[in-house]
Amino acid sequence: MTTPFDEDPAPLRRPGLLARLRSSFLTGLVVIAPVGLTIWLVWTLMGWIDSVVLPLVPERFQPEPYIGINLRGVGIFFGIVFTIIIGWVAKGLLGRSLIRWAESLVHRLPVVRSIYSGAKQIAETVFAQSERSFEKACLIEYPRRGIWAIGFVSTQAKGEVATRGGTDSPLMSIFVPTTPNPTSGFLLFFPKEDVIELDMSVEDAAKLVISAGLVYPNPKNPATPPQTPTDTAPNAPVR
Repeated sequence: MTTPFDEDPAPLRRPGLLARLRSSFLTGLVVIAPVGLTIWLVWTLMGWIDSVVLPLVPERFQPEPYIGINLRGVGIFFGIVFTIIIGWVAKGLLGRSLIRWAESLVHRLPVVRSIYSGAKQIAETVFAQSERSFEKACLIEYPRRGIWAIGFVSTQAKGEVATRGGTDSPLMSIFVPTTPNPTSGFLLFFPKEDVIELDMSVEDAAKLVISAGLVYPNPKNPATPPQTPTDTAPNAPVR
């Protein structure tokens, strides 16, 4: 007499041809999509720069009449050379005098001066102070107690913000990015004891924010940060 427990378990069914083709197609999309999108964006950006810069370049300096083909990206070369020349001139005494004279004229125009001041402030923040960056990634309780968000430590608050914060602890400037676009977010000021600094780098924290929590700094064990060579070294004996 046999029972159901004596029967051999049914063998697992292998996926059919259509399922294997579908899996291979999706894998191919994962590989091709990022590469294709990157190439398309770079190609489109180069064409847009060429359409803006090349009409300003005299025809005798353009390579197309000599080689007979349109080289995409030539406008980037002319733009870089022109920017270097302008920067070199602006560093000199004559260039600084011309800039001050031009800015004095711009500041007399009601609408133009507002646009120019805003554009100049953005340019100085992005380029002239490029050595400044976020110091560390951190955890803060936001938007209420018990809910945690990833932030980036900018600087220690200064001036009126620091003196009128109503706390004995130094205030830290924390930028809280949004997901999946980390370029937008909120500037918040937290007491230093409420800011938990993380071991992960700023780049790893940005990846975590952009991926909505899907990409952790240590894929092998997301519970712990990736080890550095100093972390694996044996501890020195305590004397």
